[in-house]
Amino acid sequence: MNVFERYAPFIREYIYQSGWQMLRGIQNAAGEAIFGTDQNVLLTASTASGKTEAAFFPILTLLEENPSSSVGVLYIAPLKALINDQFGRLNELCEEEGIAVTKWHGDASQTQKRRLLRHPSGILQITPESLEALMMTKHMEIPSLFGDLRFIVIDEIHSLLRADRGLQTFCLIERVCRLAGCQPRRIGLSATIGKPEEAGKFLSAGSGRGTIIPKFEGAREVWRLSMEHFYKTAPQADEDDNREIETPILEPATDKAPDQADPGLAYVFEHTRGKKCLIFTNSREECESVCQNLRQYCEAVNEPDRFLIHHGNLSTAYRESAEEEMKDDDSLMSVCATATLELGIDIGRLERAFHLEAPFTVSGFLQRLGRTGRRGNPSEMWFVMREEHAESRALLPETIPWYLIQGIALVQLYIEERFVEPPRTDRMPYSLLYHQTMSTLAACGEMTPAELASRVLSLSCFHRITQDDYRELLRHLIRTDHINRTEGGGLIVGITGERIISSYKFYAVFQENIEYKVRSGSEELGTIVKPPPVGDKIAIAGRVWVVDEVDHRNREVFCTLVKGNIPAYFGDVAGDIHTKILQRMYQVLNEDKQYPYLMRHAVCRLGSVRASFNASGLKDRPLIHLGGKMWALFPWLGSYAFLALERFLKTRCAGRLGLKGLNTRRPYYMQFTMTADEDLFYSVTAEEARREIDPMELVYPGEVPVFEKYDEYVPPELIRKGFAYGVLDIEGMRRAVLGWQAGSIIPAG
Repeated sequence: MNVFERYAPFIREYIYQSGWQMLRGIQNAAGEAIFGTDQNVLLTASTASGKTEAAFFPILTLLEENPSSSVGVLYIAPLKALINDQFGRLNELCEEEGIAVTKWHGDASQTQKRRLLRHPSGILQITPESLEALMMTKHMEIPSLFGDLRFIVIDEIHSLLRADRGLQTFCLIERVCRLAGCQPRRIGLSATIGKPEEAGKFLSAGSGRGTIIPKFEGAREVWRLSMEHFYKTAPQADEDDNREIETPILEPATDKAPDQADPGLAYVFEHTRGKKCLIFTNSREECESVCQNLRQYCEAVNEPDRFLIHHGNLSTAYRESAEEEMKDDDSLMSVCATATLELGIDIGRLERAFHLEAPFTVSGFLQRLGRTGRRGNPSEMWFVMREEHAESRALLPETIPWYLIQGIALVQLYIEERFVEPPRTDRMPYSLLYHQTMSTLAACGEMTPAELASRVLSLSCFHRITQDDYRELLRHLIRTDHINRTEGGGLIVGITGERIISSYKFYAVFQENIEYKVRSGSEELGTIVKPPPVGDKIAIAGRVWVVDEVDHRNREVFCTLVKGNIPAYFGDVAGDIHTKILQRMYQVLNEDKQYPYLMRHAVCRLGSVRASFNASGLKDRPLIHLGGKMWALFPWLGSYAFLALERFLKTRCAGRLGLKGLNTRRPYYMQFTMTADEDLFYSVTAEEARREIDPMELVYPGEVPVFEKYDEYVPPELIRKGFAYGVLDIEGMRRAVLGWQAGSIIPAG
C-alpha cells in the first residue's frame, strides 16, 4: 500500500507545506494498520518520532471520506498541558478542512464546550477526569455526542497501565461505548511500553477487537549520557585518588556557584548556563528546594534569574509560563520539573536534561530522556547523584549509594534488554469499584441492584471481583448512607454519598491531599497541603513566602515574598520499583564492568562500594551479620515482593528465629535482631515458603491497609482482600526465599 497516496488531499498538502521529504517508518506502518484492518492499533516508538501524525493522518482521511454524524475522534490524554499542546498541532492540521477540534478540561472555554454539545463533530480532546465529569453531568448528551464515534486515541498510554487511573480510563471508554451504542477502534500511543503484547490486551479489553502492534524500522537511538556522584560536603569520592580515569568529555565549568553551595547543585548551576535545560526531580518538595537554591546562586554571583519551575501544585499561570518559555527556541532559561514535563509536550529545542537522583522506573527514565534530542539532535541526560557522608559508626546498609546503583541499573536494563515495566493487570481495584458504582448511579439515577451490577461488574477491569464481593460492597454502602434503597427496592445515591460525588475532586481516582490555594496579593501561586500558622514560612513557585493569613473555611493562604531557604511539603508519594531493577542493582555491585557514562566521582564511588560489597560477603548471600544480634537482609526484590517478605518474616518466621525489631528501607534492605544463626534463617524461611501461604495470613490482625483514594468507603474485609491478593507479590517473594537455601541470590524467572 502506498500510504502517502492513500491520505486525503488536505493531509498530503499539509505534508508538502511542512517540508517533509518522506514518511517515517512509523507513519507507513500505522497507515497500513489503520487503513488495512478494522482492529485496534498500538503505536510504540521513541519520543518525537511522529506518533501523533502517524495516527491522525489515516484517521482524518477516513473521516474525510465518510464524515461522522457525531464526534468522530475522542482523544484522551493524561495531562491538560498535553491536550493544550496537541490542540495547536491538530487545529493547524484540521482548520482549513473545517474539522472542529475541541479541548475539554477544567481550564478550557465554556463557549467551546457549549458549541460542541449543540453541534457534536470532529475531535474531542479530554482528560480521564473530565470524561468522568462529562459522563456524570451530561449523561443524557452522551448518545448524541458519541453515537457515531469512530476512533478513541489514548496518548501516553504507558502512564495509564499501572494504576487505578488507567483502569478508570478504560471503564469510561466501555461505558461511553455502551451508552452511545458505538464501536470505535482504539489507538494507543506511547514511547515506552514494556511487553507490548500485554499492553495490547489491556488496550483491547472490552472492545471486541484484537490489537495490531505494527513493526517498522525506527531511527537508531543516539544518547549522550553522563552520571556523576557528589557528596553534599567535602571531601568527594576521588579526593585522594590520583588514578587517571577516562570519563565523557563535557564542557568545562564557567563561573562557579558560591563556595558554600551543595556541590551537586553547583554542578547543575554551572552546566546550565547559556543553555535551555530541564532539571528533573522525583518529588515536588525536591523540585522546590532545587529551584530555590539555584535562584539563590544566581543572586550570589549577581546574575539574572535563569530558572523556572513546573509541578502539579503550581497555578496554571506558572505552569503555562514555563511551558511557553520552553517552546521558545531562543530561550536560555532552565526549568526545574517533576513528572508534569515528562510526557509528550513539545518543548522545542532542548539542549539537555538533568536528573537529580535516580528515577523509580525505566519508563520514567526514557520519558525524561526523550524530552531532549528533538530536531535531529541526540538525546542528552546528565544524572546527578547526591549523598551525605555516612557517620563514622554507620552500619553497612546505610553506606551504600542506593540512588547511584539504581540509576546505573535502570540504564543498563534498557541498553541490554530493552526492558520497560509491563502493565499491572492482576489487581483487585475495590476503590475504583466504589468510584464507578457511585458514578454510574449518579449518572443513571435509580437502578435495581441487578441493573447496577450488570453495568459495573461487567466492566473488564473488574474481572477478578465476584458477585459476592459486590453484594458486600452494596450492603456496606447502604449501611453507611452512601446509597439509599427506595420503597420500590431500587438504589439511589444517599446523602453521605451525595456530599462526596458533588465535589469536583470526585472525578479523579488518584490520591489527593486537602489543598489550600496560596495567594500573594492578586497573584495565585499554586496549592499546598497542611498550611503552617501565621508567621511561619512556606516554599512554593521556587521562592520562600511568609504566611500572613490562613482562611480555613475557603482553604486559602495569603503570603508575602521573603528571602530564605526552607523545605516544601506537598503530600507523600509512594514509589513502585520493579524486581528486575533490584536484581540488576545486585549485578552492578557484583560485576567488574565499567560504564562509559560514569564521571570521575561516580567511578570512584562505585569502586569503593563494590569493595565494601565484596568484603561484606553480600556477593554470596543476602543475609549479613552486623554484630551482636543485629542482622541485615538484602532481598533484591521490587516493592510488592519486598512488602510480602516483610510480612512473611513477621507472621510466619519471627517466633522460630527469635526475630524482632524489623526495620526497613524499602525496597533496599531490612535490619533486625535475631537469636538464630544464618543457616537456621535460610532453613526456616525455606521451610515456611514451601508450605501453602494464604495471602490473607500476611495481613496483620485488625489492619485495614488503605492504599487507594476511596478505600476508606469500602468494607474493611474487601480492602484486606484487595491488598492480600492484588498488591502483595507472594510468588516473587517465595521464589527468592527458596533460592537462598539453594545458594541462589537472584532467582530465575
